[in-house]
Amino acid sequence: MSSRLRITDLHPSVDDIAGDVLRGLSSDPKHLPSKYFYDQRGSELFEAITRQPEYYPTRIELALLAERGPEIAAAVGPRAHVVEYGSGSGRKTRLLLDALDDPVAYTPIEISRSALTASAERLDREFGDVEVLPVLADFTRAVPLPAPSRAARSALVFFPGSTLGNFSHRESLRLLSAMRDTMGSSGAALVGLDLEKDPAVIEAAYNDAAGVTAEFTLNLLRRLNRDIGSDFDLGGFAHRARYIRAEGRVVTTLRSLRDQIVTVESREFRFARGEEMQVEQSRKYTDAGIEALAAEAGLSVAGAWNDPRDWFGLRLLRPA
Repeated sequence: MSSRLRITDLHPSVDDIAGDVLRGLSSDPKHLPSKYFYDQRGSELFEAITRQPEYYPTRIELALLAERGPEIAAAVGPRAHVVEYGSGSGRKTRLLLDALDDPVAYTPIEISRSALTASAERLDREFGDVEVLPVLADFTRAVPLPAPSRAARSALVFFPGSTLGNFSHRESLRLLSAMRDTMGSSGAALVGLDLEKDPAVIEAAYNDAAGVTAEFTLNLLRRLNRDIGSDFDLGGFAHRARYIRAEGRVVTTLRSLRDQIVTVESREFRFARGEEMQVEQSRKYTDAGIEALAAEAGLSVAGAWNDPRDWFGLRLLRPA
């Protein structure tokens, strides 16, 4: 790691992968936590997903950041301390930092030390004038920010990719409340949100013709076999993603292709042929839904930018 960079280690709790999996498989219906998708191979596959022709969210969000950057910068104001939840490829972060007026610092908050180090070093090389202050922490709780060398006028939490939609309603409220505490009274959050649209468009994005999303989903089982010694047969499960319009969400499952038994930590779990195990959900939003969720978390919508087809949006949230 560069000698310029220092990680603020807030000692996030280590994930109990086996415990989470045992709890999920003991539930009815069975489920697995989506947070375990992102080992190294999972991260590589997700980047490949974002480049599939059916997967519109990344392309649209990148275009919005590029095209509406000046408007976003004007709404945010100068000398912001940008705080990103999670650490992705950096494509969106570059566009935001380029657009903002004199950003003073960039703080990625990430629970994985390796992902945090890679993200911080990458952005530090590209933005020499922006102080990079990485924090190892769980961003679902309020995170005290490291103080940059130059005083910032405000904190801007950046949460792109519609990741908010992967959380339950209760979890989303907890996350937005933590975001409000992290940004402080004068700060804001820029959040990416996938919007309700033609169900066929949504379902195609999660069932790409090349099968990359299916490989990504099955890689979760490969990761669990490696890390906790489970014996999922990857050939015994199939990816399925469908949009439940009444609930406004995509549900991704792994469907058992036969009657089978899976062993985790010496415990056996029976799967019937056709039984589905949920591995992810992705909520799609309306304007009214976004405003109601924000209000419930003590926030208000201070800026809104959608693509021309209203497929995807960016929302600037401020303390109410």
